[in-house]
Amino acid sequence: MEEKDLIEKVISGDGEAFRELYDKFSSRVYNTTLGILQNTEDAEDVTQEVFIQIHKSIENFNQDSALSTWIYRITVNKAFEFIRSKKRKKRFAIVKSIFAKEEVEEPTDFIHPGIISENIERGKILFKAIGRLSDKQKSAFVLNKIEGLSYKEICEIMKLSLSSVESLIFRAKENLKKDLFDFYTENIL
Repeated sequence: MEEKDLIEKVISGDGEAFRELYDKFSSRVYNTTLGILQNTEDAEDVTQEVFIQIHKSIENFNQDSALSTWIYRITVNKAFEFIRSKKRKKRFAIVKSIFAKEEVEEPTDFIHPGIISENIERGKILFKAIGRLSDKQKSAFVLNKIEGLSYKEICEIMKLSLSSVESLIFRAKENLKKDLFDFYTENIL
């Protein structure tokens, strides 16, 4: 089905058309949220939130850009909304633990499902380093290196100029090199 026809059918309330849209984009949405959030359960929750948002706002979709661009934009925004919400909850839990003398749970190591078993330890280290990037650097890096999107597509998704996206990805790579170099020199030498 043509993208324009699919959108029109989804807008008209056609459940099969929405199922087709979901089938077409769910793995990309999940992989993007997984790359940003680095937690499978959180990525599943945010993926659901993305499709709820798509369902609610598809009639407002401006068809000047590609549907995938719009969906990636929603995905990145929902992932970072989730992170901000989680940080607020964590701050509240820390304050609460001070008064209740409870332990605050630390996050477990993340293992991306695409990492083969021999590289699990390296994958954990890499994803921890990705997690320390700024939100914009992380978004651009994940969209480019994990999702395989072009700089032009990332420009549309993030609503940035080409030079800004190039700069973000360059800085992300430089920060990762430094972070990983520091880690390996401290832990191997």
